[in-house]
Amino acid sequence: MASNQQLAAIKGSKVLMVGAGGIGCELLKTLVLSGFQDIHIIDLDTIEVSNLNRQFLFRKSHVGLSKAKVARDAVLKFRPHISITPYHANVKDPKFNVDFFKEFNVVLNGLDNLDARRHVNRLCLAADVPLIESGTTGFLGQVTVHVKGKTECYECQPKPAPKTYPVCTITSTPSKFVHCIVWAKELLFAKLFGDKNQDNDLNVRSADGASSSSSEDAVDVFERRNNEDIEQYGRRIYDHVFGYNIEKALSNEETWKNRTRPKPIYSKDILPEIRENGNSDKVASDDPSSVSAMSSLGFKNPQDVWSLADNSKIFIEALKLFFLKREKEIGGLSFDKDDQLAVEFVTAAANIRASSFGIPVHSLFEAKGIAGNIIHAVATTNAIIAGLIVIEAIKVLQNDVAKYRMTYCLEHPSRKTLLIPVEPFEPNQSCYVCSNTPLTLEVNTSVTKLRDFVHKIVRAKLGMNLPLIMHGASLLYEVGDDLDEDMVANYEANLEKVLSELPSGITGGTTITVEDLLQELSCNINIKQREDFDEEKEPDGMVLIGWTQAPPEKENNGSAENGESKSTITEEVEVVAEEVVLDKKSSSVDDAAGVDPAAKKRKLSELSHLPISSSANEEKVILDDDDGDDVVVIQGDIDTGKKKKLF
Repeated sequence: MASNQQLAAIKGSKVLMVGAGGIGCELLKTLVLSGFQDIHIIDLDTIEVSNLNRQFLFRKSHVGLSKAKVARDAVLKFRPHISITPYHANVKDPKFNVDFFKEFNVVLNGLDNLDARRHVNRLCLAADVPLIESGTTGFLGQVTVHVKGKTECYECQPKPAPKTYPVCTITSTPSKFVHCIVWAKELLFAKLFGDKNQDNDLNVRSADGASSSSSEDAVDVFERRNNEDIEQYGRRIYDHVFGYNIEKALSNEETWKNRTRPKPIYSKDILPEIRENGNSDKVASDDPSSVSAMSSLGFKNPQDVWSLADNSKIFIEALKLFFLKREKEIGGLSFDKDDQLAVEFVTAAANIRASSFGIPVHSLFEAKGIAGNIIHAVATTNAIIAGLIVIEAIKVLQNDVAKYRMTYCLEHPSRKTLLIPVEPFEPNQSCYVCSNTPLTLEVNTSVTKLRDFVHKIVRAKLGMNLPLIMHGASLLYEVGDDLDEDMVANYEANLEKVLSELPSGITGGTTITVEDLLQELSCNINIKQREDFDEEKEPDGMVLIGWTQAPPEKENNGSAENGESKSTITEEVEVVAEEVVLDKKSSSVDDAAGVDPAAKKRKLSELSHLPISSSANEEKVILDDDDGDDVVVIQGDIDTGKKKKLF
């Protein structure tokens, strides 16, 4: 039972929840049943069918509606006298500024991407409001407390980079099914249905196998010709990417000396006749979500593993349906794991490519999980984590600093203990977010444009959404709705200038200031001139020192690069929750130290002996759950020792 002091703190508090998904539903229920009276919820998402197996506040009739608003209505049915204010909006909207955050006693996070989490962390620091982070994936989960000046902030520790794959592996020498998924999703789907003006490493201007035209006359084979039958177009694309391009790759004998040679696949060998058995014309056209190649062809079970012929049928049928039923969307589509037709197309394309390269094929269910970076959630874990969030929130409201704990939920018990409480670490004195430590940028100022600096450093690495860049008293760049046309034109012109040629030139030895007025974050960056960069290891052409990120997991191909591009494709994954750091070997670590179930302080050295499972993940990969609140990031050693740190 809560004490009178705790009840008073609970009833007098004003709480902000960010996220109303798997954890959010459990959290809202637990908050109201614990006596909280004034709760505000921000969530941009709408309810999807895939949410219903664990987000228990939602029903099938709610699909397509706002999560925040439906969650409020559901809870008010059994607690009608409390105040719940929903916002169907993005937490990064300017209206949710520092003054807005100052209205609350504590902020509880349940977000699904790193950018938004960093944004909330910075607003909480600026508003001096405690933040409680959380996340789950399968049976694993964690709750962490971040209080300005007392504990580390969310960004004090490095966040692992997304896994990357060399372009040459994706386009020429795939060896795993995930390589085929990335090819189908990031290259083929994007080329056929996405922005035609975007760079694409797919071989888009090679003539098809039957063409003998010169390079000057070669046309983009992915463009549908005037009055071309859609079935013939689909077969032409099929023959080009699975047949002609494979034959062309085989002509480089050096590539295949130590590899299994792929097999070209042509539609005439798999589907000899022009098919008339699809039901494309019968598919409802008023609801894009109802368009399905599986339904059109009579395929029912998404867990079936299709034959090469079935994959080929799905590939052709899905392409036809995009052009027949969703033609208006073509040119602006990007892959969405909740787009059934997109998932069908990507699954079929990946399986056909896998068949060509001798890689085992997968079911649509499995392929969707890989393409959408899904780890299927466990409702019980969400409930446990929600309870832990409320426990920490009550401590924060009472300012009981000595009892703050970061708590981790394990898959397998250690001495009958599943929950590990850890005393929060102190702020990292080298953190540029909460400790105002200057950063250093190594850059060739006579080559690098301001635009590159803004996009690759300020936005991508520093996570600033409304940046302002100053050199001394000179304002070089600013973003905002209140700028007049002349100012906007001036800043746009600056973006195209190299750093050294800006009105107030940026050269080695100078210091620039970068701010985000919405986040109320400012940091100084010392410029260090550097002429040369490794295109493979330093593709940005700049190196930011003091901004810490764990190294990405690179694919180990072992063989020569055969002259292909050194750029990389990033699998579409986001770090979406406060990380649990594990190691796949840790399950064999000696547990002689044991775990005291009491909530006593834990030292890092004590934690290093805990036997922790990594949910049977054999590789260190960043994965994202389908509803956006569950993730595990698996990272290597810290410092120079062999200790593992949970943070």
